[in-house]
Amino acid sequence: ITFKSISKMKFTAAILAVAATSISAFTTPSVSKSSTALFGVLPATTGQSSLDPEVISRYNALEFPLDKVLAEYVWVDADGNTRSKTRTLPAAKAKEVGALPKWNFDGSSTNQAPGDDSEVILKPQRIFRDPFRPRSDGVDNILVICDTYTPAGDPLPTNSRAYAMEAFEGKDDEEVWFGCEQEFTLFNLDQKTPLGWPEGGMPSRPQGPYYCSVGPENSFGRAITDAMYKACLYAGIEISGVNGEVMPGQQEYQVGPCVGIDAGDQVMMSRYILQRVCEDFQVYCTLFPKPITEGDWNGAGMHTNVSTKSMREEGGLEVIKKAIYKLGAKHQEHIEIYGEGNELRLTGKHETASIENFSFGVANRGASIRIGRDTEAEGKGYFEDRRPSSNCDPYLVTGKIMDTIMGPDAPEIKPLDRDVA
Repeated sequence: ITFKSISKMKFTAAILAVAATSISAFTTPSVSKSSTALFGVLPATTGQSSLDPEVISRYNALEFPLDKVLAEYVWVDADGNTRSKTRTLPAAKAKEVGALPKWNFDGSSTNQAPGDDSEVILKPQRIFRDPFRPRSDGVDNILVICDTYTPAGDPLPTNSRAYAMEAFEGKDDEEVWFGCEQEFTLFNLDQKTPLGWPEGGMPSRPQGPYYCSVGPENSFGRAITDAMYKACLYAGIEISGVNGEVMPGQQEYQVGPCVGIDAGDQVMMSRYILQRVCEDFQVYCTLFPKPITEGDWNGAGMHTNVSTKSMREEGGLEVIKKAIYKLGAKHQEHIEIYGEGNELRLTGKHETASIENFSFGVANRGASIRIGRDTEAEGKGYFEDRRPSSNCDPYLVTGKIMDTIMGPDAPEIKPLDRDVA
């Protein structure tokens, strides 16, 4: 092989390389089928979690330092929604809520403080495991439920947890249990079309087949509810069950029994987890009590089951009735804090009592307060307040119920006719 032939071979290879480069410049790059690589501006309906899952998993696989945890501080804003932000803490400080430091945020951005004095203090109150940042090293990242204070240490007007604490303080002997039935409605991202509904229309079948249903023509959102269920269990929330509700696209889960102020903490954190799960599934979730006002469709509530120690003991049914009489005497006070838009739901139809009138009955879902048949038969147990709406503040509801039933006796109220129940 001569020097001339070698030079010719190198020249030919160079020409081929340039040609290959030129061709590749006009060739669409190969993208895996599972990828959602971005080729331009995302459409308006695309959310934050629709990026390539392979890219997301690459960072999720990174190990955390053993001596550090991520703490997600969660609080309630001026509209009753949850907000959160994350900080890094020494792992040793994340084991007890009393060891967690206070933090602050810009209250002017959440309508909780003026712009010229915007610092709001976050005080940690309860720790949960973080289901969104799991670890396999024996250390847990955490979610922290907090309430809000001024720099001087006074609770904000929107800090309903502080109000509820006043109602529960000094009453530990009552061992009051709350079980909260949280209903919610799932929509497409247009925020107009519930899951399972045709766009711009209504289901072809009326209410009936959707409650606790199975089948693709009946059940809409099961995967979302199941994901939320497991995430709540992982977090340490006392979630006791889930089910599909009467209106298609509507779901329910139950939290409890929880003792005292812990009911509000657990319901609020469960709502945060629900919204985070819906963020992942790219589904809009609303707690508004009557999201569909046209047609014959149920609303959404947060039925609240209540039982004190004396209600669970012999003769408890009489204690329950006396508590109901007290609730009836303060019906309007309770309605005022039982949720926004509740007047659209409490119409006397669709398994509700009228917002105007207080009533109670045995096994009567058309009453304000329901006593279960088991409670009536056993002479002890619990009662269900069916008035709170799905968007109610659980701290206000549980605190107000506690304050009322611990108050002075009220005149007797006749129950609804059991034949109507």
